[in-house]
Amino acid sequence: MNRALIESYVSGYLSLGYAVVSVFFLRFWRESGDRLFALFAAAFALLTVQRIALAGSIAFDQETTWAYVLRLLAFLLIIVAVVDKNRSGGSAPP
Repeated sequence: MNRALIESYVSGYLSLGYAVVSVFFLRFWRESGDRLFALFAAAFALLTVQRIALAGSIAFDQETTWAYVLRLLAFLLIIVAVVDKNRSGGSAPP
């Protein structure tokens, strides 16, 4: 099987997985109002966009370094969410 085809399938599966996780965190945020879930949803949405952009740039033989900046931003957002949750006392709203 062609390596590019396999990479496209893997990118598609990862994109779908990130999107599903983002929707779940968005739903949890709407139910609880907890900012942690909103930030996690935003981070996984960034990861979805990053994976789609990476797959497109690989398919067209373009530079991919910029796509990893999105991944870095997503992980920084997760770190900010965890630190914010720990500083706010970690109590969930009723």
